[in-house]
Amino acid sequence: MSIAIGLLLLGIALLGAPLFAVIAASALLGFQAAEIDLSVVVIEFYRIAEMPILLAIPLFTFAGYLLSESNAPHRLVQLTGALLGWMPGGLAVVALIVCATFTAFTGASGVTIVALGALLYPALAQAGYNHRFSLGLITTSGSLGLLFAPSLPLILYGVIAQQLGVGGSITVDDLFLAGIFPGLLMLLALSAWSMWVNRGQPLHGLAGTKAGRALREAMWELPLPFIVLGGIYSGYFAVSEAAAVTALYVLVVEVFLHREVKICELPRIIRESMVLVGGILVILGVSMASTNYLIDAEIPSRLFDGIRTHIKDPLTFLILLNIFLLILGMMLDIFSALVIMVPLLLPIALGYGIDPVHLGIIFLANMQLGYFTPPVGMNLFIASYRFRVPVIQIYVATLPFFLILLLTVLIITYWPALSLYLPGRIGT
Repeated sequence: MSIAIGLLLLGIALLGAPLFAVIAASALLGFQAAEIDLSVVVIEFYRIAEMPILLAIPLFTFAGYLLSESNAPHRLVQLTGALLGWMPGGLAVVALIVCATFTAFTGASGVTIVALGALLYPALAQAGYNHRFSLGLITTSGSLGLLFAPSLPLILYGVIAQQLGVGGSITVDDLFLAGIFPGLLMLLALSAWSMWVNRGQPLHGLAGTKAGRALREAMWELPLPFIVLGGIYSGYFAVSEAAAVTALYVLVVEVFLHREVKICELPRIIRESMVLVGGILVILGVSMASTNYLIDAEIPSRLFDGIRTHIKDPLTFLILLNIFLLILGMMLDIFSALVIMVPLLLPIALGYGIDPVHLGIIFLANMQLGYFTPPVGMNLFIASYRFRVPVIQIYVATLPFFLILLLTVLIITYWPALSLYLPGRIGT
């Protein structure tokens, strides 16, 4: 009977039913079969609503949408271009930094390709960069930044891990710190490759006047990372308070100082950003209810016992985990993947002695790569549509970048200290 219900739910999902409805149905049917009061589903919504950290998600999302509606990305490109244009492949490095920064604030890689592609792709072409290289760079860099604060996937992983209550204390602050070195490794690896491939490009000297003008134009956006990270790690702000300050700061700068976002446009921006947030929260609520059922039914422990009979050592488990997460990243958006798979994977990973913070970084690094993993990575099709080129060309263009990032993912996976050094969790 349970197999038939599982197949029915899978069929409904494949036919296009909303993900939250499928998850909610599985939780309700599971609780009903176990003769547990269905009000536990409503209790889960109430429980996550009481979490202070949850306030950070809508506030950071609103700030990211405001930035995308303004000319802030253009100012960031101008500034980094003026400061790094003297380097071999300097504009390519600029594109990587800008996209990573933008994705960190919006939390959505497809938005980065659509929003910044129109700005960066023509600039790369005008500067004489190879057409294939430019396509691969923009498609790949669209998923960079998910490991940098205040990335929504990092916050969401922290919320889910805290709700599960396994693996000891897991804070969003720790996750923000843990993502810095792995994120920089990815950024530096792609930057080094871009500089090497384009070492024959003509160089431009550092233009002091241009750099000064770009600094003045971007003077209001530059403090944002310091507000977020400095406020949190200096102890002045909690994560939710930093999100509130960030949202207010961006609102004042883009609406009242730069006046690039009109007040009459705010209702539309709020609506669009909160539609994304609402979808995340609904999925999170029903998935937490589903997770409770899975825990009550001891499904994670059964899975661990089954896996342990075939896989004895953590290294083999991590290899299979990487393969699984790459496939998952091709097929699911990152928010759905987090709420569905983390409750299952976290208890199993703990059984192999993997730190939950390290698991979070492994999870997001693989999902970041899965966005442009052939044949069905979501960003491949977004880039194909955005730049009006066949998706096969995008496959070929992204292959070198894919291989480089695959190597960095393996380093992140098998070198836990890279993620755990800053949070101070090594040996704990």
